[in-house]
Amino acid sequence: MGLQKMLCCLFVAACVGLISGSLTSCDEVRKVFQLRQIGPVKSLPERPREGSDLQVCQSRNLTCCSKKMEERYQVAARRDVQNLLQTSSASLKFLISRNVAAFQESFESLIKASENHTNLVLQASYRNMAGEASGLVRELFTDVGLFLLGSELNVDDITSRFFDALFPLVYHHLINPSLSRVTPGYAECVRSARRDLSPFGAAPGVLANQIGRSGVGGRVLLQALHLGVEVINTTDHLVFSRECRRALLRMQYCPHCHGLTLSKPCMGYCLNVMRGCLASMAEVDPHWREFVRSLEGLSARMHGTQDLEQVLLGVHAVVHDAVAHAQRNGPHLSAQVYKVCGRPSRQPAQSVSGQQDGASIPLKAFIRETGNSLATRRKEFLNSLRLYRTFYGGLADQLCVNQLASADGLACWNGADFVKRQTPSSVPLGDLSSPPSPGGPVLLLLLRPLGDLSSPPSPGGPVLSSVPWGPVLSSIPLGDLSFRHDSNPRQSQQCLIQIPGRVNSV
Repeated sequence: MGLQKMLCCLFVAACVGLISGSLTSCDEVRKVFQLRQIGPVKSLPERPREGSDLQVCQSRNLTCCSKKMEERYQVAARRDVQNLLQTSSASLKFLISRNVAAFQESFESLIKASENHTNLVLQASYRNMAGEASGLVRELFTDVGLFLLGSELNVDDITSRFFDALFPLVYHHLINPSLSRVTPGYAECVRSARRDLSPFGAAPGVLANQIGRSGVGGRVLLQALHLGVEVINTTDHLVFSRECRRALLRMQYCPHCHGLTLSKPCMGYCLNVMRGCLASMAEVDPHWREFVRSLEGLSARMHGTQDLEQVLLGVHAVVHDAVAHAQRNGPHLSAQVYKVCGRPSRQPAQSVSGQQDGASIPLKAFIRETGNSLATRRKEFLNSLRLYRTFYGGLADQLCVNQLASADGLACWNGADFVKRQTPSSVPLGDLSSPPSPGGPVLLLLLRPLGDLSSPPSPGGPVLSSVPWGPVLSSIPLGDLSFRHDSNPRQSQQCLIQIPGRVNSV
């Protein structure tokens, strides 16, 4: 212990000696400047000089910095912090991006399994028309998949097109099997009559309602995760104010001018600087918390009739019951079709095998492994996401504690001197969150709550235009983000961000 204290004292004494004027060489400063690729070293001072031309790293003693070095140090300090921001958010961004891909893959797998199961049921119950119906089933599930991924398709239109096209097949193969061939015009007349005759009972409306209600939750979940990635991308590329850039320079690189290339800022000093520079991050914090909470609420509502997995894996039963209903009411439907379309010219059937009564075949529910269910995947994702609920509120502290600041008990840089004990900084920091443009700091409001989704929109309507959630975007391009202030306090509560080339409106 005595040796450790002695070495610490010697190090502090050496550092204090450097600051007090005994700096004799700039070799170490030049070496670190080159290793960190801050800039070319050929124009760097080879020996200590007076620093009267310095703007930030001013000192009454000799210095190893020039004005050009000071400018490059400022760029390096800003770059270092931006790299730390990206490193800190990398795991959160990976978590969300990975689950976006995983949920999309799950949707696609679920849709394909549901399509296959529906075709198998039709093949077992209504063999003669199953081959022709498979194309209609494929189109139905393709449209459902597009709807889930955000396409502006109307669910009522999706299901109506399917049942419109299905009715001529049911009519010709099950209700009037002797009509093996009819003219395309007559088939079109039967198709057009479907909505007036309602041959499938309530099935079309039931299917549209189920897909609509459960699909809204699924597609909003994907949209929300994409929003989360956009929020992270945006906050990873903040542009710091002039005062903040100067403060970062003083905190991280001004010690280099005194030859203290291994020094770290004192904890309190670091916290003051970083909390000021990342003030806008802290303002995002309550909205990010609400975003996570709203995702939890959305997931909790995705059960029963809003459980996408349950609904899609039950489509085969709805289709089977719809066909069985039409078959049971065959004589009545025939009479109605004759009134609307007339009697077609009959042609001998080439080969008509006996039709099985679909109701006589028991249907078994399609079973998926519990560990692969959407509910399980959502639960695992949310359990991981909860760990990042306070990410933005504690980011400045996290950077200082884990990366930037000196540990307690160690000598550190307080912005003006290298001290043995951490003391309050005597360097005035100013308003670090204020940009140079008129107006001062701004609340970067990226998120709006998803809680309004407790009452989902009509399943038949366009979802993107009616769901009250999502990002509010303005015209600040990624990579060139700056904070702006609106003089109107009401308007300043909804500051906007926009991705170049995209207009995100939901």
